Amino acid sequence: MGWIGEQVDSLKSMQIRQVLTQAVSLGMIVTSALIIWKGLMCLTGSESPVVVVLSGSMEPGFKRGDILFLHMSKDPIRTGEIVVFNVDGREIPIVHRVIKVHERKDTGEVDVLTKGDNNFGDDRLLYAHGQLWLQRHHIMGRAVGFLPYVGWVTIIMTEKPIIKVCFI
Repeated sequence: MGWIGEQVDSLKSMQIRQVLTQAVSLGMIVTSALIIWKGLMCLTGSESPVVVVLSGSMEPGFKRGDILFLHMSKDPIRTGEIVVFNVDGREIPIVHRVIKVHERKDTGEVDVLTKGDNNFGDDRLLYAHGQLWLQRHHIMGRAVGFLPYVGWVTIIMTEKPIIKVCFI
């Protein structure tokens, strides 16, 4: 049995009070993390205030594993800004730069076209079938800061689930 057997034996030897104390502590940690996340959502105006860069499409500016801090304001989106957006039919958000802004004269709504700095062409092939522009509801936030390499923890735990199990 080895390590697993030792862990099971140590759990059996714990008193019920110790187990309950550890369970309550874990619950408090999880609850605190959720409260902090919700607070950041309110402060930044973004549904996801922090994202991890998952590919090399934004190199050399952002590398895979960098963490981006997002903010979403009412200000119009401008060419050159780095945005994080969702595409209909895809779960994972994309981090790319706005290369064109198109304002509709009739409604005043702004549509944007994006491209990864390290990609050859624009993102129209990534958008939903028949979609040529992103609307404001697709955009989760604008990059306002980053922390290099820290996101590798998330990437490794996603790509190697056994590490996540060992960590827990």
